[in-house]
Amino acid sequence: MFADIVQPLAYAEALLGTYSRLSQAAHSARLLGDFASEAAKLSGCELAQVYLLDASHSALGLSAESLDGLLQPREVASLPADYHGGELLQFSLCQNRAVSVESLGSGLYPTDFLPACARGWDSLLCVPLVGESDVVEGLLVCASAECRNLQGFSQSFGQLGRFVMAQFSLLQRLRGPEDSSVIDGIDTCASGYGLIGKSAVMRHTYQLISKVLHSPYTVLLNGETGTGKEVVARAIHDCSPRRTKAFIVQNCAAFPENLLESELFGYRRGAFTGADRDREGLFDAAEGGTLLLDEIGDMPLALQAKLLRVLQEGEIRPLGSNDSHKINVRIIAATHRDLQAMVAQGLFREDLYYRLAQFPIELPPLRQRENDILELARHFAVRACAFLSRDLPNWSDAALDHLCSYGFPGNVRELKGMVERAVLLCEGGEFQPEHFTLRLDGLPIDRSLNLRERMEQVERTLLLDCLRKNDGNRTLVARELGLPRRTLLYRLGRLNITDAESQA
Repeated sequence: MFADIVQPLAYAEALLGTYSRLSQAAHSARLLGDFASEAAKLSGCELAQVYLLDASHSALGLSAESLDGLLQPREVASLPADYHGGELLQFSLCQNRAVSVESLGSGLYPTDFLPACARGWDSLLCVPLVGESDVVEGLLVCASAECRNLQGFSQSFGQLGRFVMAQFSLLQRLRGPEDSSVIDGIDTCASGYGLIGKSAVMRHTYQLISKVLHSPYTVLLNGETGTGKEVVARAIHDCSPRRTKAFIVQNCAAFPENLLESELFGYRRGAFTGADRDREGLFDAAEGGTLLLDEIGDMPLALQAKLLRVLQEGEIRPLGSNDSHKINVRIIAATHRDLQAMVAQGLFREDLYYRLAQFPIELPPLRQRENDILELARHFAVRACAFLSRDLPNWSDAALDHLCSYGFPGNVRELKGMVERAVLLCEGGEFQPEHFTLRLDGLPIDRSLNLRERMEQVERTLLLDCLRKNDGNRTLVARELGLPRRTLLYRLGRLNITDAESQA
């Protein structure tokens, strides 16, 4: 198999590592993208494409493309292509044979399926992707601008492709037809980046992501609690050139100022009491990758000034050190707060706001996402059933109508928890409305109550809403309501609000 490969032992070790990495892909879209990237690296080609046949086996859909080491996002409408228009693709598919060409520049073969290349494509390898029952289900295409003999990779790529198609089929069965990330051979990650939703507002979000994906600009994700800001940040990282490096998340509201500074910048031995050794911070840990600063609106003003220098100069100075050093980290910030209003109130630095908001993306609340509620509900149900090793119940029309009538103030996070609870409650084979407990916007007012009792009821409802929105974090609730924390704790005790109620 490796007779025509230069340094066959090194190639065999790299191929073994590829199998290991591909086996860890949790999504169909991620699997195909990784396959294209790995094939390009193994062959040393600038381009690798993965095509899948549609259900009728009459057309190919470009499901993943790696060009110059970067995964290329594409609009879904531009993906389908009639493979009968390409002689090389047609021959490889119909004959189930690998095709290697070293003279594409001669113009003898049509290459409309390849992207434009300034130097022109000179070498090409087409390898059929064989699935279950030895049926050809697609093609792997590798191309180089240099004149090279790629035939030596055909056999090992054929075996690798068979493994990938088996994994692909397994992931499709586990995730279910309702939540497939690849439909009719077209990778939705090409336009949706693995995110779920086809509503107009989500398509607009995908377009914004595509604009900033391969740039170094800082991204500011803004949206209500539970809209999926961390999920979007991870999608940006996973589909960017930094995807092979670390993705680190730090919640700026989780630490007091002095601890947050040492967590981000690191420190040197003796910097403060208890610093008995050097420790690198998250900026260093995320070198070459992405650092998500969640709840950036809760970062103390003094630390905001230090973050501004990091963004402007691209360097940090650990606590207790006299020397600064450069870092290469992409910063993504996220918040549910109105930073512009905080700037006007003097609670957030104006210069930092404009530096963070190089490319703002507003994530829509679930109530604005049209029919995405049903798609998300099915997705969470599939995942919950797979985790619990249970059969997936059917969805009754009444249950779907029940969900669609709700505003979901907790957004996607609330929907996820609600569906996971329904999976546990559903003992039959079908979801019913009673399996989904929808929280009312407010409590009904008892006309027999006096003014004080009615005011306490309204206050109790307001406090519970704020607690649930902030995941029970009382410090954030006190800050949002403009109360001292001690006063908030007193009111919670007076109104008998328990921890269980605040997390409901």
